[in-house]
Amino acid sequence: MSEWTTSTDTLHNGSSGTYLPVKGLISMATVTFDHATRIYPGTERPAVDALNLAVEDGEFLVLVGPSGCGKSTSLRMLAGLEDVNSGSILIGDRDVTDVQPKDRDIAMVFQNYALYPHMTVADNMGFALKIAGTPKAEIRQRVEEAAKILDLSQYLDRKPKALSGGQRQRVAMGRAIVRQPQVFLMDEPLSNLDAKLRVQTRTQIASLQRRLGVTTVYVTHDQTEALTMGDRIAVLKDGVLQQVGTPRDMYDTPNNVFVAGFIGSPAMNIGTFPVLDGSANLGRARVPLERSVISQLTEDDRNHITVGFRPESLDLVPAGEGIPVVVNIVEELGSDAFVYGSLTNEFGHADAVHSGAGDAQIIVRVDPRRVPDKGETIYVRIRGGEQHLFHAGTGERIDA
Repeated sequence: MSEWTTSTDTLHNGSSGTYLPVKGLISMATVTFDHATRIYPGTERPAVDALNLAVEDGEFLVLVGPSGCGKSTSLRMLAGLEDVNSGSILIGDRDVTDVQPKDRDIAMVFQNYALYPHMTVADNMGFALKIAGTPKAEIRQRVEEAAKILDLSQYLDRKPKALSGGQRQRVAMGRAIVRQPQVFLMDEPLSNLDAKLRVQTRTQIASLQRRLGVTTVYVTHDQTEALTMGDRIAVLKDGVLQQVGTPRDMYDTPNNVFVAGFIGSPAMNIGTFPVLDGSANLGRARVPLERSVISQLTEDDRNHITVGFRPESLDLVPAGEGIPVVVNIVEELGSDAFVYGSLTNEFGHADAVHSGAGDAQIIVRVDPRRVPDKGETIYVRIRGGEQHLFHAGTGERIDA
């Protein structure tokens, strides 16, 4: 019988000989990026440009953005795996900008599981503690507790090759947990899993983080992952922080056109239109604008305004009214249905509109029990008060 048996929800404190709850032994800390900048040798544009970001004690913060936006570089700067060319990084009140990675009291979970194939699950999880000279009894207690939390107790004697992808990722998580760090760093840990397992595992990670209460910085390119997991989300583009806030903040009040188009699935429909007689002129349709909005337009806007409207903010209206849309395909999801359609010449500003479906395309959420046919023309109108308004020149949000 294996020596790796399940313990109670306690960990052994080697110095006092007592047992303490797992949460009581894991210290927490804030994380602060203070104008942190990374410029790779041979390049002029910073990969991360003067990042100012504060992560609260025990918070789950998600860094999200397209490929090349600087999110993984930011995480690696925090881990000490990338140099900080200017600015500083703090964990708690301690400046760790020039501190070696091993001395930062962080634990990192990578996209690839990085498990030792010749070691058992238990040995993989406890290896860092063994190297650090932790007593065997304490290693055993920590590994057993982490295994119980992660539902890995029955696999402790197995080698990684005998585990599924999801189980291997949980072992990698367990290896981080047993170290009891101040901060967890996770770099796209779910991207190697299939879609169904990814949904299941992200729920487990979010629940685990809330149970342990450890400050966590999580990197992903998947905005759905970000919206469902994070206490707050930080959106980056070209190394520059665009917005940080709760998932609801990001969805309801995006700071600019980039965030508006990036957050939400399906993506927001966005178009730039002339302002005529106090309204945005969307072909034959009109979006009335408050005087306070019109007064904020600048010369750079050239009497145009950018209007964003989500697929669920469109209502079907009788033929001949609103915005005409030719149905290209209907995506039926059971509880939801989405029309992906083209704007007709009748609209007049087709080239000014883009969405997740492409240029001159529009996405509309419709009743899943009454979906239109392919090739049919439907007419839609933006529901009052649900449009998002941005400067045509800068893309920045205009608040009424």
